[in-house]
Parts: sequence; C-alpha cells; structure tokens
Amino acid sequence: MDITASRVVDVTRVVRAAAANALADFRATYTWYSWTFGWLGRMLCQVTFFALIGSFLHSAEQTRYLVLGNSVATCVIEAMTVVVSTSWERAHGTLALLAAAPSEMGWVFVGRSLQWPVSGCGTSLVALLVLDPLFGVHFVAAQVPLLVLLVVLTAFGTYGFGLFLGAFVLAAPAVRNIVYNAAFLVTMAISGVQVPTGYWPFGVRLVAEALPATHGLAAVRALADGASPAAVTRPALYAAVTGALWLTAALTAFRLSAQRARRHDGYEFAV
Repeated sequence: MDITASRVVDVTRVVRAAAANALADFRATYTWYSWTFGWLGRMLCQVTFFALIGSFLHSAEQTRYLVLGNSVATCVIEAMTVVVSTSWERAHGTLALLAAAPSEMGWVFVGRSLQWPVSGCGTSLVALLVLDPLFGVHFVAAQVPLLVLLVVLTAFGTYGFGLFLGAFVLAAPAVRNIVYNAAFLVTMAISGVQVPTGYWPFGVRLVAEALPATHGLAAVRALADGASPAAVTRPALYAAVTGALWLTAALTAFRLSAQRARRHDGYEFAV
C-alpha cells in the first residue's frame, strides 16, 4: 500500500471512530420523540414564523422567498452547532490526549460532530418537502434527488466553516455560545435567507460570497424556480468549493492549535 492510500485509510479510520462518538452523543441528546417534537417542531415553527411575514405583507413572492430561505437555513443553524460541541473535548479533559496522539487532531473533530449536519439535512428536507408546499413552494419527484444533494452540500459546507470557527473557540471555550449564535445569525442575515444578497453593500456581499450557505441556497432557489441546469449547477459548485476551502482552513487551524499545545505543555481543563 503506497503512502497516499495508507493516509486515506488512516483518515477514514479516525473519522469513523470519531463519528461513532458523534452518534452516541446524538442518542444521548435526543430520543426520536424529543427530536421530532422538540428540535424539528421548533425549526418548523421558526420557518413558519418568517413565512407568515410574507403572508401578512400579502405578497406570494415574498412568502416564497422567506419560506425557501428559512427552510434551508435550518441545516445551517444545526451544522454550526459544531462551534459549540468542539469545545466539549476540553471540558471532558480529552483534548490533551488528542493533541498528543499521532493522528491529526483535525480529522477527529471532523467526525466528532457529524451528527449536526446529518440531522440538519433531515430538518431542512422535512421543511422543504412537507412545510413549504403549504406556502406554495412545490418540488416535483424528479427534483428531489438533486434537492437532497444541494441540502447536503449546504449543510456540510457550512460544517466546514463551523469547524474553522470551532478551532479558535478551543482557545476560549467560554465564548463558544456567543460565537455560535453570532455566526449563524450573520449567515442568515447576509447569505440570502431573509433578503437578497444584493441588498447589502459591496463589502458585506464579498463576505457572503465566502459562505457555502449563500451558494447552496442560491442553487435551491434556482431549482425551485425551474431554472436551467447550468443555473443550478454553478452555485452548487461554488458551495462545494467554498465548503472544501473552509474544511482545509479548519484542518490547518486544528494542526496549528495542536502544535501550539505541544510546545506549551498541552491544554488545561476548561468549561
């Protein structure tokens, strides 16, 4: 087995082991009942709240815009939870062991919080396919596989962005909730969820272009509007590329964090 193949096997093994912990965490956090009627119900109420704003404005176009944007945003909110859960390792006292381990610490964190984008995809798809038709947004059966792919790209691209922020939150775990809330709220504000990105000044639009959610949502809107394949594919590719770049940045940040910890006698406990 050559070096590249061996590295892929090692990374796969690390991510799979970490994902097993993610699944255990998810099972400890939710039952099917609490996820369905707690988390999912809460997200559907949030989408409905924003959709009703369009209804109160007596604008079918605005209602459509808001319900689509906020349905996709549910996977963004959940994927960004990685900002919070990344710091759990420090509270559990396992971070120093991860820094000392021969495996790259970043890949551990990639698998460690996979429950969030996976659950987020489920939440968004329920909203898009079950709730949105009540507000006039319909996807035909032939569009559903592509819709699933676009939601997955959006959730996992955002997950890469969240991992990058989480790598810095490790140094200051007390601000994890502030960073999490600020990150997803800013994303919802500027990525085309509530208002078109063109509403914002050039500098804000430039920031929005760096967010996978901006492009993933644009692709979902194009699909819902029955646009040409090129109009759907282009933003989908941008979502994939920006997500990959954020993941690369996150892995680099975790690597530098581990190197710094090794030089300064590891990580202390923090909650």
